[in-house]
Amino acid sequence: MKLKNMILGAALAMSLTATAQDNVITVNTAKPGAPVQPTMYGIFFEDINFAADGGLYGELVKNRSFEFTPDHLLGWQAFGKVEILDDGPFDKNPHYARLRTMGHGDWWTGLVNEGFFGIGVERDKEYRFSVYARVPDGGTQMLRVQLIEPYTQEEHQEFTQADIKVTSRDWQKYTVVLKSRKTAPKAQLRLFLCNENGRSGSGVMDVEHVSLFPVDTWKGHENGMRRDLAQALADMKPGVFRFPGGCIVEGVTLENRYQWKNSVGPVENRPQNKNRWESTFTYRYYPDYFQSYGLGFYEFFLLSEEIGSEPLPVLNVGMACQYQNWNNESAHAPATEEGLKEYIDDCLDLIEFANGSTDTKWGKLRADMGHPEPFNMKLLGIGNEQWDEFYFKRVRIVADAVRKAHPEIKIIGTSGPDSEGHNFEIGWEAMKRQKADLVDEHFYRPISWFKNEWQRYDRYDRTGPKVFAGEYACHDRGKKWNHAGASIYEAAFITGIERNADVVHMATYAPLFSHVDGWQWRPDMIWYDNLRVAKSASYWVQALFAQNKGTNVLPITNSNFPRKGEDGVLASAVWDGETGEYIVKVANTFGEAKTVSIVLQGLKQAAEAKAITLDLSNYDGENTVDNPHLIEPRESAVQVSGNTISTTVPAKTFVVYKVKK
Repeated sequence: MKLKNMILGAALAMSLTATAQDNVITVNTAKPGAPVQPTMYGIFFEDINFAADGGLYGELVKNRSFEFTPDHLLGWQAFGKVEILDDGPFDKNPHYARLRTMGHGDWWTGLVNEGFFGIGVERDKEYRFSVYARVPDGGTQMLRVQLIEPYTQEEHQEFTQADIKVTSRDWQKYTVVLKSRKTAPKAQLRLFLCNENGRSGSGVMDVEHVSLFPVDTWKGHENGMRRDLAQALADMKPGVFRFPGGCIVEGVTLENRYQWKNSVGPVENRPQNKNRWESTFTYRYYPDYFQSYGLGFYEFFLLSEEIGSEPLPVLNVGMACQYQNWNNESAHAPATEEGLKEYIDDCLDLIEFANGSTDTKWGKLRADMGHPEPFNMKLLGIGNEQWDEFYFKRVRIVADAVRKAHPEIKIIGTSGPDSEGHNFEIGWEAMKRQKADLVDEHFYRPISWFKNEWQRYDRYDRTGPKVFAGEYACHDRGKKWNHAGASIYEAAFITGIERNADVVHMATYAPLFSHVDGWQWRPDMIWYDNLRVAKSASYWVQALFAQNKGTNVLPITNSNFPRKGEDGVLASAVWDGETGEYIVKVANTFGEAKTVSIVLQGLKQAAEAKAITLDLSNYDGENTVDNPHLIEPRESAVQVSGNTISTTVPAKTFVVYKVKK
């Protein structure tokens, strides 16, 4: 009986010990491993969900150059005598509006612009209005500029107003700064044609490139970015910035593809392009979705520099969107060096634009735009999410030409739209044969997929091309929007990316931006309306990894690593040689709290320690523009006993532990 009691007691003690330490995570601090690339965590921009015009790009006027087709007044309401002509001062944007008075003092001519789901302005903030105008018949006419609320119950629709005198027969640029007298998220811009006395007398005025920007843009640039959205990117500390897409790189047709040369030079003369996402989803259809190219390649490079990211442009490989054209050979450029010359030249000229000296054609243009120093571009994606021999033949020709002229540029190819299967496998084989530097993988997948892929990159070839996880997000079945329940699985999966930093060199969540009134795809990282911004739970997951990426991976063992398809406690660890910190990231995907012991082998004494906790246990919780702070990281002190942190990680929670030596 005594022996039996002893055995039972020992078993009970062992059981209690196991319960007390559900997970023991052992970090070898003495042997820093593979470098964590500075580019490891970044951002991917594509103009979907009104991410550029109506989003990051600060312009508040829709169809400012009257170039939308087939309706050149799309976005405008015309009254009185308004005519659209096409012999204007800008050859790539030839259309303009001719305003002619009605011949009576109480009959008015003018235009109202609706903006992008309205025009958002804030009380006491300044807005720069500009227009190219002329009086073709001579004399003096006046343009009255108003910010209005058309459906207000107040006495006056207008709440801010200024007058511009136009006196020249020749096209000239006129500018006035408006100070808003109120906050209005859905204001409009109204223009009246007046005589010098402010009445509707007689006369004609032509107007072109009608523009309205906040004076307070990101870094104060006149053709600038919306400050709060650009700041959200900078705050992440992204290491790489991939642009401009995405499927818009391809276009529905080759003529419709994103052409970078149309996006540089004077902003007034950058031609409009029909957005590839305008017609994709009839259940989320926006017939006024065009690209002004005001946010062009120069602005992309400049923003990359200002937020500290490596620029990663992606260019067309001579293929229109494969989903929309499949194996229609006539939709693509011929797979010959001659047939692909235009696409090869685009790559070589872009490298010159980014890096060339100011005595070259494209380097001089960069300098003329305000940046004589090179942007030091090092990466180039050739093609986007394409597959099989249609792609393999073309990318080989284009990549070989780029390597011959610029062996210093790293080439990124693609494994196609799938995360596994035949096209994925032959894509990787082809990229290995062609010696791509990195292979771009895309996976928009449900929670079950992420739970099956905990060790995805543990199994990868350590000698082949490196991985760029260029587009990914967790899409919960039945809940295809940003909510905490999916984000915890993104956090857990990314620990596997970090543990395999010798294989994975870059990772970017997608899509990046979405207007709450104009989205076509979700989930997305950052949501906004005309005045407010909401950083999703996925944003905070990405930010916590990017802000704490460290410099070297540390070897790690987990006493209870989850099996395929199961929930678990997932972890990764890095050493930050710049701050002198050990950083351990832990994601608990279980529906209950788990005790965790983090053993920092080799640590003699900790100076200080803290935890940054992101609580994702509210399964349906999401940050919205009405409630943007529901899910945010919280910082607290942590006790280190010797070399061990003994803690409890709550259910569905991601924690970053930082221990200073």
